[in-house]
Amino acid sequence: MTYDSDIHHRRSIRLKNYDYSQNGAYFITLCTHERKCLFGMINDNQVILNEAGIVVQEEWIKSFKIRQELAMDEYVIMPNHFHAIVFILNSKTKQRDLSIKINGHGNKSIGSLVAGFKSAVTKRINGLSHFSGDLIWQRNYHEHIIRHDKALEKLRAYTINNPFTWKKDSLFLF
Repeated sequence: MTYDSDIHHRRSIRLKNYDYSQNGAYFITLCTHERKCLFGMINDNQVILNEAGIVVQEEWIKSFKIRQELAMDEYVIMPNHFHAIVFILNSKTKQRDLSIKINGHGNKSIGSLVAGFKSAVTKRINGLSHFSGDLIWQRNYHEHIIRHDKALEKLRAYTINNPFTWKKDSLFLF
């Protein structure tokens, strides 16, 4: 079925008039298609990644090697979703300073990071024999702009503790 604006009424979940390429900290969540557990399992409150989960981890780390304007913070790969904290940095100082707010280029945005990451993961996972042609990701992603250090610390704790709270997680489907 092709896109029909009269039927589909897609609305952006992004904050209006916010420049997602500006320096700052962002918390992102990506879910698998139909929230299928594709990346592994939780055993004794620890994430056990399968082959697809290892691909996600490798591509996430690779994202920060090729995008010098970004800094990786805490992240967790769960069976059916992925949480991460990302900093867009001042290219001159490489500081993780939440007070720095300057406009950047569109190709250095959170959207660009997510699109490239999802594409690379999908391509590699679909190259695995038992995943060939499967949909990997849910359309779009969730993000939260981290505006102060207290929120950053809370989101770091949430990310680190996500495997411990798996059965209480809204994305837990068993």
